[in-house]
Parts: sequence; C-alpha cells; structure tokens
Amino acid sequence: MSNEEDTLLDQLTPGARAIVSELQGGRGFASRLAGMGISVGCQIEMLQNPARGPLLVRVRDTRIALGRGEASKIVVRASAGGLPDAAE
Repeated sequence: MSNEEDTLLDQLTPGARAIVSELQGGRGFASRLAGMGISVGCQIEMLQNPARGPLLVRVRDTRIALGRGEASKIVVRASAGGLPDAAE
C-alpha cells in the first residue's frame, strides 16, 4: 500500500465508503474486476462484511459479492464521505 490512509477492502466495516486506489493482482484479475465495474478511481460501499465468507459491496448501483481473497487484493482510500470508526 502506498499511503497511510489506504486500507484493504476486506478491512472496511459495513456502511463504509471508499475509493479504489490500487488493484494488487495481475492483468487477468484487474480485467475480471473491470468487467464487474470495479476499477481504480471508482467509489465502493461495504454492505456486508461477516467474519467469514464472502462480503457484499455496492459499486455503480450494483451489489457484488466478492471472496475474501479478492477483497484482500483491492486497496481503498477513504472517500469524501469518510469511513466510520471501527468502534462505532
């Protein structure tokens, strides 16, 4: 990760909004995500992030389920709306 403000998508809490800042995978991974509407610079909202199993995000008015392995390769940065504290 390139910045202190950056975090991995799988670390966000439900309700958090962020901007995708980096995809840490190969061309195939980036191409697959682009097909789902996830690319660098797009806004992403965490809808569900259970302790285990896939997580649910909203991107461009579409809900997408991602596996934890995929989510751990997506680096995000707090958007203008900010990220809620983990303690809340």
